[in-house]
Amino acid sequence: MENYQFLLEPYKGMKTRYTCPNCGEKHAFTRYINAETGEHLADDVGRCNREIKCGYHYTPRQYFQDNPTDTVKVRPYKPLPEKLVSYIENEIFLASLKPNQPNNLLAFLRHTFGEVRTNLLIKRYFIGTSKHWAGATVFWQIDTRRRIRSGKIMLYNTATGKRIKEPVSLISWVHSVLNLPDFNLKQCFFGEHLLINNTKPVAIVESEKTALIASLYEPRFTWLAAGSLNSLSADKCKVLEGRKVFLFPDVNAFEKWQAKVQEFRWGSQWVVSDVLEKIATDQDRQQGLDLADYLLRSGNEKPRLYRQ
Repeated sequence: MENYQFLLEPYKGMKTRYTCPNCGEKHAFTRYINAETGEHLADDVGRCNREIKCGYHYTPRQYFQDNPTDTVKVRPYKPLPEKLVSYIENEIFLASLKPNQPNNLLAFLRHTFGEVRTNLLIKRYFIGTSKHWAGATVFWQIDTRRRIRSGKIMLYNTATGKRIKEPVSLISWVHSVLNLPDFNLKQCFFGEHLLINNTKPVAIVESEKTALIASLYEPRFTWLAAGSLNSLSADKCKVLEGRKVFLFPDVNAFEKWQAKVQEFRWGSQWVVSDVLEKIATDQDRQQGLDLADYLLRSGNEKPRLYRQ
């Protein structure tokens, strides 16, 4: 197995996400494939994206240790040529920003924070709308050179502001929906474009919606979103080298982000907030409390997010 390279299957729509063999959640399981042939390993070799509620992760190394006589049809690993990063055309980006398109998340934000503050968020973060699902939101990832990496499409409940996850989690990408050929996505932070000519301290959260809401409560930070628990990578974080950074992981994720930050050569002085870990109830832990939930719960009271 040491002579082969395996990777988690890239997302290309719901057909590339499977039922988790551990928790049974549909479209939550990513299988491992051989990097050269694209062939899957056994059905249970992969990772559940419900990192906190499930956490199942069965790696190729573990599989071959458990099945030393298995003869999987794989070829010796050969380094693949590095593909150029793909970008979205401006015309596609601008089409999503047309006003007065139905957008469930924006409707929730307008009801909660008012028209003026919501419009400020739209302008600041370039919040788009997609017709892929009626009322869906597009979170564009724009890097510090103003290049559009892609847009994550998600559908929210207008009344609660929560992401719709039943009967399946509705999440996709602009390049996948448009079937752009040979598109090579290399993600950056949501909100990364706000770092341009900006020296304010940076705050990082998991979800895009949380970054939007937190930016209204604590404007002294530039708020970015990693996109998920496992998306806080060294490569993505290089753009923050030399900056003062605070991280606000969801409840139950403090230790994972703390360990991740310690791996970064330049991140030794970064602060990982434990505010949610300290105030979370058992019910909060079951529901996966995030910073947006905490801030909305605090109402008009000024929340304390970190120690001075």
